[in-house]
Amino acid sequence: MKKLGLIILIFLTIATMTHAQDSNTPSSLYERLGSLDGITLIVDDVIDTHMKNPDVSATFLPYLEKPERLAVIRQHTIDFFCAGSGGPQAYTGRDMPETHKGMEITAKEYMAVMDDIMSVLNKHKIDQQSQSEVLMILWSLKGMIMGK
Repeated sequence: MKKLGLIILIFLTIATMTHAQDSNTPSSLYERLGSLDGITLIVDDVIDTHMKNPDVSATFLPYLEKPERLAVIRQHTIDFFCAGSGGPQAYTGRDMPETHKGMEITAKEYMAVMDDIMSVLNKHKIDQQSQSEVLMILWSLKGMIMGK
């Protein structure tokens, strides 16, 4: 019985030490994306990239003439990314189908948006695991956004 107790104690010590070493590494996607400041920079770059992308710019360029509306969309996007990646922010915008209702987003447009996001993540040197997680999230939203 003493041997079992000693084995458990050694195991717990190793597990605690491993956890302590890993605690320096951000654990949530939110942290790996740079928390609020990093996500804000990413969202700003994504919006800028969308504005320059000929496959989707027609959807985004008109917002330049409506800066108040663009500011609301930008903030909702930041909140959505923060909340969806494990951050403390709350997303208070509409759900995805309602938000994209009437936009009739095509597969080509959706892929262009995903490509823009992934290129911005690369630009910000976001690690491959985090990029994969973002890609999975984007892919899971596809049915709620496309063709609505």
